[in-house]
Amino acid sequence: MGIVPATTLDNEGKQLREWLDRGYQGNMSWMARDPEVRTDPRRLFSSARSVVVVAKNYYTPAKHTDDQRTGKVSRYAWGDDYHEVVSARLRSLLTWIKAEVPQADGKVCVDIQPMMDKAWAARAGLGWIGKHTNLITTEYGSWVFIGELLLNLELEYDSELIADHCGSCTLCIDSCPTSAITEPYVVDSNKCISYATIELRDQDLPPAVAENLEGWLYGCDICQDVCPWNRFEQITDEPRFLPREGNVNASLNNMLELTAETYAERFRGSAMKRAKLSGLQRNARALLD
Repeated sequence: MGIVPATTLDNEGKQLREWLDRGYQGNMSWMARDPEVRTDPRRLFSSARSVVVVAKNYYTPAKHTDDQRTGKVSRYAWGDDYHEVVSARLRSLLTWIKAEVPQADGKVCVDIQPMMDKAWAARAGLGWIGKHTNLITTEYGSWVFIGELLLNLELEYDSELIADHCGSCTLCIDSCPTSAITEPYVVDSNKCISYATIELRDQDLPPAVAENLEGWLYGCDICQDVCPWNRFEQITDEPRFLPREGNVNASLNNMLELTAETYAERFRGSAMKRAKLSGLQRNARALLD
């Protein structure tokens, strides 16, 4: 956890606008919507004075297989939906704060809200943003979820930042099968396997992605798997992040056999529902071709 003033993210906002100008958001049109809100939490919660930033380790030691009848799922989606888990934790924290300080008020933010989560985590001293654009912590590597609690209270603030420890390492850049990391600290979503298999709503995957899936059905962890800082990974203490059955290596045939009803039941409370039934089945077909 780190606590910082609720001020404007000037440098980070400039980087966001440059990224958007390149069209690197792909079809994620909401990324370009109201950039001022993304860079100033007071636009989201007008009485915000402080930003409490939290990071929660989600690493579990399950392994992917090379069985071509299955598709690999990104580690973050193995267990219960992190939005619900982290939000519940932050809501509990807000309830406690309100009990201690009756005039307190706040807003919980976990990914869905227009907050620059990684930028706030770096500003709060939780880690640094690596060349793959994921937050890296010295305690847990990059296997962390990020959330914020905006508060109308002036608090004692953290000021110590974590230096960039990527050094001359380029493993994440060199290992990306689609060259989505176009330069250090910059990802072109249009080339990214995670973006294509989760966010893209097109009927077919882009050929450059479909030909280089390397077994990924939902998301992709290659740039994190090769990161030397993830040798410090630790098993999470949150049981809700433990893998659900079939969420590490998903049967491709089972994906194709899902109906709207069985899909809703299978992925209730799972982050994998983000890709929708049509997206999961499109990805499965691409892997079977």
